[in-house]
Amino acid sequence: MNKQILQICGQITLTLLLMTVPVVQSGKVLVFPVDGSHWVNMNILIEALHAKGHNITVIRMADSWYIKEFSPHYTSINLKSNGGFDEEFFEGFAFRLMEILREGSTWARLKLEIEMWENILKMYKIESELIVNMFEDQQLMQSFKDAKYDLILTDPVKFGGVILCHYLKLPIVYNVRWTVYSEAHFAIAPSPLSYVPLPMLELSDRMSFLERVKNVLMYIITEAQVVFLIAPTYNALCERFIGPGVPFFSLLQSADLWLHRVDFIFEFPRPTMPNIVYMGGFQCKPSKPLPQDLEDFVQSSGEHGVIIMSLGTLIGQLPDDVAEAIAEAFAELPQKIIWRYKGKRPSALGNNTLMMDWMPQNDLLGHPKTRAFVAHGGTNGIQEAIYHGVPIIGFGLIFDQPDNLSKMRVKGVAKNVDFATVDKDSFLKTVKEVLYEPSYRENMQRLSKLHKDVPVKPLDNAIFWIEFVMRHKGAAHLRTDSYKMSWYSYHSVDVILFLLSVVSLIILTIYAVIKYLCCRICMRKTKNKSE
Repeated sequence: MNKQILQICGQITLTLLLMTVPVVQSGKVLVFPVDGSHWVNMNILIEALHAKGHNITVIRMADSWYIKEFSPHYTSINLKSNGGFDEEFFEGFAFRLMEILREGSTWARLKLEIEMWENILKMYKIESELIVNMFEDQQLMQSFKDAKYDLILTDPVKFGGVILCHYLKLPIVYNVRWTVYSEAHFAIAPSPLSYVPLPMLELSDRMSFLERVKNVLMYIITEAQVVFLIAPTYNALCERFIGPGVPFFSLLQSADLWLHRVDFIFEFPRPTMPNIVYMGGFQCKPSKPLPQDLEDFVQSSGEHGVIIMSLGTLIGQLPDDVAEAIAEAFAELPQKIIWRYKGKRPSALGNNTLMMDWMPQNDLLGHPKTRAFVAHGGTNGIQEAIYHGVPIIGFGLIFDQPDNLSKMRVKGVAKNVDFATVDKDSFLKTVKEVLYEPSYRENMQRLSKLHKDVPVKPLDNAIFWIEFVMRHKGAAHLRTDSYKMSWYSYHSVDVILFLLSVVSLIILTIYAVIKYLCCRICMRKTKNKSE
């Protein structure tokens, strides 16, 4: 009898324990990614979603660079078309830009800008062809419909995922910092140009009058580029596959959720929207132990510590004169140097410098002996430096890198190198200032504390909101319908004109009445005089 009672009690206890375990419903997520460093971020979200039990399918282009066909975390669908994200183009462009900067030719720089726009437009054309081929593959499109996905996760720096989502009528979540239009905030949130600087201008949120003039003029130029160079291509795709009268910009704006890869430790304060969720630094994590040989090298630095240098995936090598100048400057420092570099070994390289094809950047940044980070200014590297509290010597060259470093410079945690004129002495001076001026490290440590002082980790917050969209089949209650408004309605131009018309009518009416009364009085006086 006692045995039976114990069994019953055990079953009741087990049932109660099972009831306390949260039920995870497996969702089906379709991912339309962007290659290169953007994929590094997307893959982190994919791995986290997979760990939560979700089923992930990744659309992969024929010329995929980073995106592997086989993975334990996702199933891939291979398109037959290229995506236009050409590794050789970006590497070649970066190296040519460095050479032109060293030459100091304004005309050559202008020519390179024109060439860059030509290549960007070529990429848009390649992407358009990919979208057309994808939509015309009836078997593929039917397989998308039959799979019954819960949402699409995409990076809107390319348009393919956006238009596919609306065709399939699925909730859409962006892993975003940039869109085909501009920086993500400019596509959805109010952006007063008086204190919200346009990206790439290296301005702060405290602009002088002339800086505000520059900000407004560049905004007008950027809008014109979108209207005349980008919109026609994408609007034609929307007309063809979504329906008439559907501009690409309204599709872009109508996402349920924008997972933004920055936060206000990185960005300047500015207006935002309810469906923007900030996950800046979501890829950051505590450092792991270094391989023993690397740990021995780091420990050999003694009290001086180490400096690490990496210029990202696109900039594997530097012009020979720059590499020699950097190597010569490093050789004069008491610190040990770990330099990720794929170019020719500089002849001036000192015994204190270790060159590597690849290095565990996060683990080195988190090492207590790391004193400074010589970086290209990519978002990922800056976020890792903030997380670990390491000040930056910046080599911003292309895309958003100079602007990212400008933000860090304003916050007092970075010092930029002028690549056009850099030599051994100027580089050494910059490195020593960051190393020996305590404010750089103190300011970065303060940013690190602010970044970590949050109730929920950025990655956990991002996953929660993705699952939120799956649970509720979207997040329409967070999304404003302002994207459906015409530009003149959004900016209340029609209301202002109406009110001005009413005021003008009232003024004209009062003027007419006063004039009429004055005329009557004058006529009466004239009549009285004549009598």
